[in-house]
Amino acid sequence: MKKPVYKELVAASSRPMVLSILSGGETYGYEILKQVQLLSGGELEWSDGMLYPVLHRLERDGLIKGRWQLTDAGRRRKYYRLTGRGKRQLSTDRESWRAVYGALQMSWGGSHV
Repeated sequence: MKKPVYKELVAASSRPMVLSILSGGETYGYEILKQVQLLSGGELEWSDGMLYPVLHRLERDGLIKGRWQLTDAGRRRKYYRLTGRGKRQLSTDRESWRAVYGALQMSWGGSHV
């Protein structure tokens, strides 16, 4: 049986997760969803309805940039990439999450819960 992942934690981690994925290069929404699932060992399964508002917010905030491209099948697909501002935010987020994780590990007595 799958362990529950709480919405608040998923919401809080969505920006650094998407920025981290995009630090590996330009990609599109469906591939981001697959990467989240892969990176979490299947524990996180984001939906389109969860991801696209995050992408729109990150784009509005200037952390990512999107561009439309036609696929071989003739459909339009939006590809996203990190901006310079997004790279700086990812660095800040990485430091913050490491501090939170370290504090939690200490409070749990160093156990791997």
